[in-house]
Amino acid sequence: MSAASRTTSFDWDNLSWDSLSDERVLVIVLLVAAVVLTGERTTWRVLRNVVTIAHESGHAVAALLMGRELAGIKLHSDTSGVTLSRGKPRGLGMIFTALAGYPSPSLIGVGLAALVGLDQIRVLLWVVVGLLAVLLTQIRNAFGLLTVVGTGAAAVAVIVWGNDRTALGFSCAVTWLLLVGGLRAVIELQSSRRAQGSGRSGGAPVTSDADQLAWLSHVPGLFWVVVFFGVSLISIVAGGWLMLSWNP
Repeated sequence: MSAASRTTSFDWDNLSWDSLSDERVLVIVLLVAAVVLTGERTTWRVLRNVVTIAHESGHAVAALLMGRELAGIKLHSDTSGVTLSRGKPRGLGMIFTALAGYPSPSLIGVGLAALVGLDQIRVLLWVVVGLLAVLLTQIRNAFGLLTVVGTGAAAVAVIVWGNDRTALGFSCAVTWLLLVGGLRAVIELQSSRRAQGSGRSGGAPVTSDADQLAWLSHVPGLFWVVVFFGVSLISIVAGGWLMLSWNP
């Protein structure tokens, strides 16, 4: 953000439209856009691919941290994805791996929001490109390859040809997409569980992360959905605060 907008604190008690800097107006406008676009079925189907990238990255990082062997990631055209890893089929490592998916878009969004608030827009963009480059080494299908390369190319294009305003707008848009999209994905998770039925099937875990966690931990799947929802909601508040109120 501009130097002028960072010299004074953001007074929430006396908030008015006139008190907002151009950068803060942009942040709010992009929040509204994220809510609208993730709420509309057609645009959400496209944008959800970015959320899926973050989701599967979370599974992959958790698997590696827990000492599991990462076997690859697949991203599908229906916006679903799968992260394959080798190791014990049950236990803490598998629980942590299954747990990491849904919170990851929201937590990555908070991290990017912090960089926006710190006026590190170019750093943010290079971080996104670097993470996507690492992820690319684990992609195991053509659609996943296309999705990751396309997302990375968009970030590189902004770095190379975009001005500061464009870079800020793109960074805030991606951040809000991860924050708001992370919450939308959790809501869809519970809607899908309700529509299809949840729980165990023949002693094996069903496909959703929440029900897999229920099978692994013997804690009801709804509990894990509530955890995902809470993390996503808190992340939206934290991310918005970071982008609007940070004072280096």
